[in-house]
Amino acid sequence: MAQLLSSLKVLDFTALLPGPFATMMLADLGAEVVRVESPHRPDMVRFLPPFDGDVSAWHGVLNRNKRSLALDLKQPGAADVVKRLVAADGGGYDIVVEQFRPGVMDRLGIGYEVLREVNPQLIYVAITGYGQTGPLRDRA
Repeated sequence: MAQLLSSLKVLDFTALLPGPFATMMLADLGAEVVRVESPHRPDMVRFLPPFDGDVSAWHGVLNRNKRSLALDLKQPGAADVVKRLVAADGGGYDIVVEQFRPGVMDRLGIGYEVLREVNPQLIYVAITGYGQTGPLRDRA
C-alpha cells in the first residue's frame, strides 16, 4: 500500500472502536501513529474475544502499524510530556486525535487551546458519541 501520509505524525488518545479505527487508517497509509494509553486503565478492546494466544484480535487489528506509549495523564508532569511531544520546535506531532468526553483534555491541561500554543499548525480531532455541545454531550 502506498505510504501517502508518511510525513505525518499522529498522537492518538483514543479507545474502543471509532478512534482506533480512524488512526488505524492513518497508520495504514504511512502516518507515524503513537497511541497513548493509561498504564492503569487499559483499553477495553484488549479484553474482547476472539484471542490469538493472549492478544485480542480486535486490539491487534485496530492498533496495527502503531507504536504505543503508557502515560498516566492524571499524574503531575504528564501534560508537560504531551506538550513536548506536540511542540513544533521539537519536530512535533501534526495531528492529535482524542476520544474523551468534552472538556476532559482541557481538565488534563492538554486541550486544543493549550496544544495550539505549542504548535500553531496542529490539527486537533475530537471524536465523541454525542457531540461536543448539546444536552447529551456528557454521555459516554
